[in-house]
Amino acid sequence: MTDDRGQTTDDRRQRTDDRGQTTDSDFRPLTSDFWALRVYLQPAFLICAVVLATAGAGMSVAIKSFGVYLRKEPLPLKKSLELLDENDLASYKVISKLKIENEEIVRALGTEDYIQWILEDTDATANPPYFGRVKKCMLFITYYQLPDRVPHVPEECYAGGGFQRLASDSITLEISNNAGFERKIRGKYLVFGNTRANLGTRGGKFPVLYLFKVNGDYAASREEARIALNKNLFRKSSYFCKVELVFNQTVIPPNKEQAVKAGEKLLAVILPILETKHWPDWEK
Repeated sequence: MTDDRGQTTDDRRQRTDDRGQTTDSDFRPLTSDFWALRVYLQPAFLICAVVLATAGAGMSVAIKSFGVYLRKEPLPLKKSLELLDENDLASYKVISKLKIENEEIVRALGTEDYIQWILEDTDATANPPYFGRVKKCMLFITYYQLPDRVPHVPEECYAGGGFQRLASDSITLEISNNAGFERKIRGKYLVFGNTRANLGTRGGKFPVLYLFKVNGDYAASREEARIALNKNLFRKSSYFCKVELVFNQTVIPPNKEQAVKAGEKLLAVILPILETKHWPDWEK
């Protein structure tokens, strides 16, 4: 169409702004992506990004300079637990060696370095009186050569299997093999009971004792094990091992005193074997 001066104009007219500059009447507003991009181009943001990048690089250099290892390398056993010599078990006889067939349970366990043996104490039936002696128990040892810093504990494992925790107590085990191995080691004492889902299992309740070996030291709980792992900053590797005794092989379970006494006797045999033949030499 024509204007007052007879000149043609397009529907896309130009108009002047307050400063007399022409603008397009068909001007489209800037998109949200553009405004989002402008945030990252602001000087304040760019300065912060540079500072953080510099600090991160400096932290990496500092960590390497001080010999700190945040990512650990695997630390294998000196000898596999499956090669534990039965002839070294003194009065204990291996009744059976159990393997976990369910792959999902093995994945949940977090390691394939384990043994689950049913042991019989031949001393318990050698001479009367037999009352109060613990004849059988299950030895369950799990080793983690690349710890995930969340050690598995019976409190969760048995609860997941349908058992109810009836008692929990911290204990000190006095362990002596009369051959130079003298230790006072703190551990955990638990009692679990059957629920309706597993009333067919042996006995109505059973005690469990357990402790950890973490980077050369013993620990009594998952919290202590985690602290020990977190303190290990200046070595390339870490490990932990859980030693668990389960007294679920009799209809009448041992009481606390009997379970602790039986545990001390068995650990006086097992721990020296693990320390000398299986666990890594941490001090070397």
